Amino acid sequence: MSTTRPYPPGDRGHEPSGASGVSASSEEDAPAGAAMASATGAAASSAPPSRTDSGAVETPRGRQVRRLGLEGASGVVPLARDFTRQALYDWGWLPAAGADQRAAAEDVLLVVSELVTNACLHAEGPDELALACDNKVIRLEVTDRGTGQPAPRTPHRAGRPGGHGMFIVQRLCLDWGVVRAQGRPGKTVWAELGAPA
Repeated sequence: MSTTRPYPPGDRGHEPSGASGVSASSEEDAPAGAAMASATGAAASSAPPSRTDSGAVETPRGRQVRRLGLEGASGVVPLARDFTRQALYDWGWLPAAGADQRAAAEDVLLVVSELVTNACLHAEGPDELALACDNKVIRLEVTDRGTGQPAPRTPHRAGRPGGHGMFIVQRLCLDWGVVRAQGRPGKTVWAELGAPA
């Protein structure tokens, strides 16, 4: 697994606000795709996953997965946001009961927008958006065929137009990284955010 973190795993670098990087459980620490594969039943598990009425995959541990094919679609950023917003409604994040829940849902929508936009700008567009949620973490994955390695611009200049996407992702997420597909072009950029309390 190759990641784009400019810091050791579990450490998000200097956090002036006092925030700290939180490691997720072992299932979420698995490479991108592995967590999705286990959630959809491709990996061995003690019980098979089941489908809900909304078409989501629910695993025995309560982890749900949603996938949206974006290859060749137009208007992919609003499409991805709408798809994610509907998943957040289905998972109970929206409508938000308080300011913290509303902020958490808005952060998820912003990170989805940034990841999909980066795929559009640097990788000929995204192929797929995958969302996985349990009661602690939501994992977002955007798969594309690009060869570039996303990274926050260094140094970050707040007044400079453009180039803030991965900086925003780095600041809002518990962790993020990149997994390259073996034997074929492309990559999956993943990000994990904490569920609202």
